[in-house]
Amino acid sequence: MKPSAASDTGKGNRTVLITLILSSVTLAAVAQLTLKSGVNRVTADGGALRLSASSLRVLLGSPIVWAGLVLFGLSAVVWLFALSRASLSFAYPFASLSYVLILIFGRFVLHEQVSPLRLAGVALIVAGIVLVAQTPHA
Repeated sequence: MKPSAASDTGKGNRTVLITLILSSVTLAAVAQLTLKSGVNRVTADGGALRLSASSLRVLLGSPIVWAGLVLFGLSAVVWLFALSRASLSFAYPFASLSYVLILIFGRFVLHEQVSPLRLAGVALIVAGIVLVAQTPHA
């Protein structure tokens, strides 16, 4: 027995929704990675960014920082498309996937240390997202 067209459309809509959400989250995580790289280059010694006109000028003159800001903007646009298809209480928990991606990027791209406690926290986030994904999205 073939499924009805309505159930096919529902599955297709859910696939589009999840794709939009994951695209937005991935863009946001890549934006964070890009901004961190830009700040690291602006503060060549790896120190903290100083709150001064000259630091702001250097920061705003960095193409890497601008690329990160553009990626954030693109992420927001994709997020708006996702929100037009789902309730906020369904979509928003998926935004926490950015923590997972940032942890992975931080570890393997920026070579940051990740403690077991931080890994456990991220595992709990993933478990929560799996539970939310099982609920209706409308």
